Amino acid sequence: MNTRILVVDDDPTVSEVVARYLERDGHEVECVGDGAEALRRALARPPDLMVLDLMLPKLDGLQVCRKLRERWPVPVIMLTALGEEIDRVVGLETGADDYVTKPFSPRELALRVQSVLRRARGASVTGGTGVLRDGDLVVDVGAHEVRLRGEEVLLTAREFDLLAHLMRNPRQAFSRSALLNQVWGWSFGDSSTVTVHVRRLREKIEPDPTEPRRIVTVWGVGYRYEPMDEA
Repeated sequence: MNTRILVVDDDPTVSEVVARYLERDGHEVECVGDGAEALRRALARPPDLMVLDLMLPKLDGLQVCRKLRERWPVPVIMLTALGEEIDRVVGLETGADDYVTKPFSPRELALRVQSVLRRARGASVTGGTGVLRDGDLVVDVGAHEVRLRGEEVLLTAREFDLLAHLMRNPRQAFSRSALLNQVWGWSFGDSSTVTVHVRRLREKIEPDPTEPRRIVTVWGVGYRYEPMDEA
């Protein structure tokens, strides 16, 4: 199935190279050069995925991602030339599903795009179908849908994968590196990615994110899922 990808970068050379690789994989690609125009087009016709540079004229990538997330759970891969951990963390906190540091391999970016799209469509490394229930929290794996007290909760693909994995393994403590590997298939990576996604999940499913009851911290280890529905 063809997918629409919006590539947002103010460097025409980067946009051209990225578009060429993505089109080889069968995607429909549209390129824009500033954040304001990217947001306008994305809100008018949401793409299946956005490749978004961090440093943009008019609106930077963080602003675009934040405003987009207020309306649609469009998967976002952030491009950054900065490479500092704080910039990656801020991007993930804003809602980006992945990040790639410049200079990057266009083929690697194309593979990241495929991975994020698979997760967004429900074909995640958590696998399987069925429904996971914990009291008023219901995760429909096949439909890739989460509901809390009957209301739909909008999660990014990575947030969904993490929640489903934890719920499938209640009361089991996982280190951050284990979650990187088991949930997203990374044999290496920045553990702050896990920390950020746990924080965002807590904000969406916990009654009080400052005192989480479902996704709890295991000091010196990582995290585990504590079911609230004891029955």
